[in-house]
Amino acid sequence: MTSSNTLQKLRKFLEGRTGKAIGDYNMIENGDTVLVCCSGGKDSYTLLAMLMALQQRAPVKFRLIAMNLDQKQPGFPADVLPGYFKSIGVEYRIVEADTYSVVKDKIPEGKTTCSLCSRLRRGIIYRTAKELGANKIALGHHRDDMVHTLFLNMLFGGKLKAMPPKLVTDDKAHVVIRPLAYCPENEIARFARGMEFPIIPCNLCGSQENLQRQKIKEMMQGWDKRFPGRTEAVFTAMQNIVPSHLADNALFDFRGLTLDTPVEEGDIAFDEPEIAMTGMIPLSLSA
Repeated sequence: MTSSNTLQKLRKFLEGRTGKAIGDYNMIENGDTVLVCCSGGKDSYTLLAMLMALQQRAPVKFRLIAMNLDQKQPGFPADVLPGYFKSIGVEYRIVEADTYSVVKDKIPEGKTTCSLCSRLRRGIIYRTAKELGANKIALGHHRDDMVHTLFLNMLFGGKLKAMPPKLVTDDKAHVVIRPLAYCPENEIARFARGMEFPIIPCNLCGSQENLQRQKIKEMMQGWDKRFPGRTEAVFTAMQNIVPSHLADNALFDFRGLTLDTPVEEGDIAFDEPEIAMTGMIPLSLSA
């Protein structure tokens, strides 16, 4: 970070984006208790910083509890997060659970452990939220994570599906929120460097990042480098769905379509696509 002034501008930008996402999706309400999941990575540190800052001036009152799950990975610095939480004065809970041994026992050597680890971690987080009386669970996924998940599901799962900014848990006990939904990863990374957060590596278990997700991430980074704004454009598209112009019978009654059916943007079947050319991928629209 070049100066404290630059860092403050970046903080203001991220706080603004976080506050807007919370407002747009009504993520936090008066009287909520929010369990903030903190892994020790740049995203969760930034998430906690944003929520603590917004808590000071929000029009509603809510409680924050920072939580870290110590999964007993070899080399995990168990003292880092408790020390950090104490230094910033946030209420916190450290949960110890040896999921590392379970995963290593169940997953063959060389195979990715992330899926099973994630399921185990999710169950522990839900149980902890219930024990602490937290009705909201805040995760540090950002805008880029959501876009990458969209492409991951489209290209490898055959579904038009991503990470929602807000969802209800399967047991109907909690609402999961992603307050960084509008925040770009590169700005989060800059902020984390400027704040000098005590980052804990995410690969202590020896597992590599999901290779399919990594390929998607590299693809989007390549697009953004050549044509700035691609990730932002895709995320904007995720907020502007037109079911009548896709192909899902469950979302739009194509079988029952008649001349009297009102269709959004329906009378443009033979029009040229409307493409804003500024900063967009150059396309030839001629035959």
